[in-house]
Amino acid sequence: MSTNNERVDSQIEHATRLDESLHPKTDQDRTVKPKDYIFMWVGDGVNLGNMTLGASVIVAGVATLNIFQTILAAIAAIAIISTVFALNDRLGYKEGVPYVVQLRMSFGIKGTVISSLLRGIPAIVWYGIQSWIGGTALNEIAKIVTGGSFDNIFICFVALQLFQIILSLFGFHAVKWVETIASIVFAAGLIYVFVILMSNYSTEITQNWIQAKGSWGLPFFGLIMVFLGNYAGIFVSAADYSRELKTGMSDKKRATLYFFPITLSYGFVIVIGAMLAAATGITNPALALPIILNNDILSVVVSAFIIVTVIATNMVANIIPPVYVITMLTKLKYKTSAIITGMLALGAFPWLLIKESSAKGLDMFILIYSAFLGPVISILLVDYYILRKQKVNVSDLYKEDGPYAGFNKAGLLAMLIGAAAAFIVVHLAWVIGVVVAGIAYYLLSKFAFKGSSFKRETIFEK
Repeated sequence: MSTNNERVDSQIEHATRLDESLHPKTDQDRTVKPKDYIFMWVGDGVNLGNMTLGASVIVAGVATLNIFQTILAAIAAIAIISTVFALNDRLGYKEGVPYVVQLRMSFGIKGTVISSLLRGIPAIVWYGIQSWIGGTALNEIAKIVTGGSFDNIFICFVALQLFQIILSLFGFHAVKWVETIASIVFAAGLIYVFVILMSNYSTEITQNWIQAKGSWGLPFFGLIMVFLGNYAGIFVSAADYSRELKTGMSDKKRATLYFFPITLSYGFVIVIGAMLAAATGITNPALALPIILNNDILSVVVSAFIIVTVIATNMVANIIPPVYVITMLTKLKYKTSAIITGMLALGAFPWLLIKESSAKGLDMFILIYSAFLGPVISILLVDYYILRKQKVNVSDLYKEDGPYAGFNKAGLLAMLIGAAAAFIVVHLAWVIGVVVAGIAYYLLSKFAFKGSSFKRETIFEK
């Protein structure tokens, strides 16, 4: 495969103005081993957002789902996530192309601008939000260490953001060691919290969560949809990660690299979140954790834990994808794009977005972009597996005047149809968008836009 990729890369040099970071990865370029990949997804799964998701099953002290329903919903969602990951990462793994280039196959070179921004903009916003949370934790450490003489979240936020910008300049080389450290910190921290909860709050947890009646209705399926929506941005850009993974692994083995670490990290964090809420009656883990720890030294440790997990989450989910988007749109170098991404996250005003008065606006923002990401993943899978039978001319994806030039009207229209359908039943938005967009894309590709160059090398080519 390396010889073929090198030949393709040589052709691409003459056909595109894109930075070489967006060129197909050869065997020699891939440095991420399976164990590194596992650490990456373990580190990504540990964050306060996921813990809050677990806490959300406790509303006003009453569990909407009991422990069995919560865990079953989590396993169902993780199984779907792992399957979609393994399916959508295949083009990136086989050919070494990133997500923004993969999009050209289904949306066209110009149409990719629209679909890539649906991944890039939310990631930048979340980059800022996560960094603000990390800055808040860093400020807590500073207050304890200085005896309260230092108290400035904004300065801590900027300092942490600058540190992350420097880390991001090293690309996946930084991701590997950051995620390894995060995984170790995660294991130690969460096991300790779990032991405290079981030792001191087992009665409250049993009464308020384990023995709760719960529901097998909308709350159960709603949690599955929230799970999927939470990962929608990551597995839609699966190619960005799989192109870094060393070659030679079967699809089934790659699927296990997603399923087991996501189950371990995401599942455990969800359980801890639910236990915290059941024990304290507080659904915000950042407020609940200090209550059960109640110790300055432990508060420093927890704050450090939060900082590490924030960096780990950003490195995987919120930095690499938008950097590639900016690199593609501006034709700038990778490192320049990484700096711009970090500065944009600074300018996202995250301290305003996480205020209670802004919660509805933030929820609406998440709802809108999630409604589009489901259709995007569906269109990519239908195109690659059904229309093209996993055969893609990689050189054509990089030709500015090739068969993928302009807009693929079928892809863009199917995305809009799927997103519109997703808003009909908000709690089931992701799955509705996926099904409707996939069917719409197949039918539009078959019956509409006759003579479109996007029918070339598909089952509808005449």
